[in-house]
Amino acid sequence: MFDGRQIFYYDREPVERTAVDIRPFEPRPLPGDMRQDLLTGEWIAMAAHRQGRAFLPPKEFCPLCPTKTDFGTEIADSTFEVVVFENRSPSFSAPSDQLPPETIQASGRCEVVVFSDHHEGSFGSLDLAQMRTVLAAWIDRTREIYKLPYVEQVFVFENRGEEVGVTLNHPHGQIYSYPFITPRTTKMLAVAEAHFDKTGVPLITSVIEREIKDQIRIVAENEHWISYVPFAARYPYEIHTAPKKFVPDLAALSDEVADAFPAIAKEVLLRLDGVFGIPMAYIAAWHQAPVRTGRDVLGLHWQITSIRRAPGKLKYLAGSESAMGAFIMDVKPEQSAQQLRDVQL
Repeated sequence: MFDGRQIFYYDREPVERTAVDIRPFEPRPLPGDMRQDLLTGEWIAMAAHRQGRAFLPPKEFCPLCPTKTDFGTEIADSTFEVVVFENRSPSFSAPSDQLPPETIQASGRCEVVVFSDHHEGSFGSLDLAQMRTVLAAWIDRTREIYKLPYVEQVFVFENRGEEVGVTLNHPHGQIYSYPFITPRTTKMLAVAEAHFDKTGVPLITSVIEREIKDQIRIVAENEHWISYVPFAARYPYEIHTAPKKFVPDLAALSDEVADAFPAIAKEVLLRLDGVFGIPMAYIAAWHQAPVRTGRDVLGLHWQITSIRRAPGKLKYLAGSESAMGAFIMDVKPEQSAQQLRDVQL
């Protein structure tokens, strides 16, 4: 790219790409720093340069569209299938020797995954073949980023809707690669290790066995995947989708299991939109094992959370949730699962 960032194209058919990013060179921002919260031990990344990132530009100035006019976007080609590139305003980036040696750098990598060259839509609006190409990109980037010595965890996600902080409407997701194991994963890892020590079985495997036994919270299912509302859901509409056979991460998915994912993902997202007959804002997050630990106990799953609790009403993270991290649910998981199953596709 014009400033030295890497860009990757994913296509189902061979494509010759000769487009050149002709935008004038601009230096890339230096890595931010990390500071540790002395009360919790958690790491906080300081990335002040992100204040200047694009915010809901009109379609004609969308930086994720293909370049078809004099306005140079992030993608120089005039058409593409799926593209991944390094974020221009990253929260984490490769280590630099230009910072003071005492600085704890926010080392890592942030990438943008553009699902389509069409400006409107989201992951769930893609056709099944396109969804499979996006999954191939997620798998490939996870595998490649794992090789970076300063990365401890890779997080793949999609934000949909301004209610959850989307700043670009073009269908896309992101990949955050952290130099530490995040607080949420640290908690999950501790529980998963305790369960494995006690039973010899990965926790996600036991969870799936329970959901299949109970049936009441299952939303969708096929030969290789199962989708369900978790027993202790935190959000009005929360759906977990997991491969039935344990794998630690996206890179470990077989082609057969990966091929079966788009159909269940499409169904789940259509059901979510069908609950109130409106596009639901959500965060779709891939939870996978860290790079170097917990790989035999922490299983891959895709978590969709929506803060919509009714038409025109959002679930705000108020005092108990924000200050104490103690969630209070207004809707029982069995109720939301029934609503999702009742949607006519």
